[in-house]
Amino acid sequence: MATSTIIVIAFFAVAAVLLFVALGVVLRHRRTAHRRVQAGDIRDRAAEQSHAVGQREALAEETAAQARVAQAEGDAKTAHAAGLKHQAQALRSNAATARDDVKKDFERAETIDPDSQTHDTPGQDTRTRETPPGTPGDTHGPRPMRRAG
Repeated sequence: MATSTIIVIAFFAVAAVLLFVALGVVLRHRRTAHRRVQAGDIRDRAAEQSHAVGQREALAEETAAQARVAQAEGDAKTAHAAGLKHQAQALRSNAATARDDVKKDFERAETIDPDSQTHDTPGQDTRTRETPPGTPGDTHGPRPMRRAG
């Protein structure tokens, strides 16, 4: 082979290598540009979704705040109900005491009333006499009071 043929072959070989390198650089540049465009599109979509996610987070926080308010109201109502229950028990106790006092007053009135049918007479069993008017066992209610005169 002649020297000129070797030089031509070497020249074409170097040209082919340079062509492949140039083609590789161009393809890499295009791929990089394409990836930049893709990344920009992804960033744009993420920015749009970020706003929607922020709204969802705000709604979640608002709902949590409403839940805390409802819980606090429920706790307050529970405390109020407990107070009312305690007050009702105290009122029941006072009413029972007052009922006992009234019953004792009716019994005392029956004891001192000369017209009463429930006086203890000798030989009468106190367990068999009538229930004083106005007591829980009395079905007729309190006896009417007599008028003086």
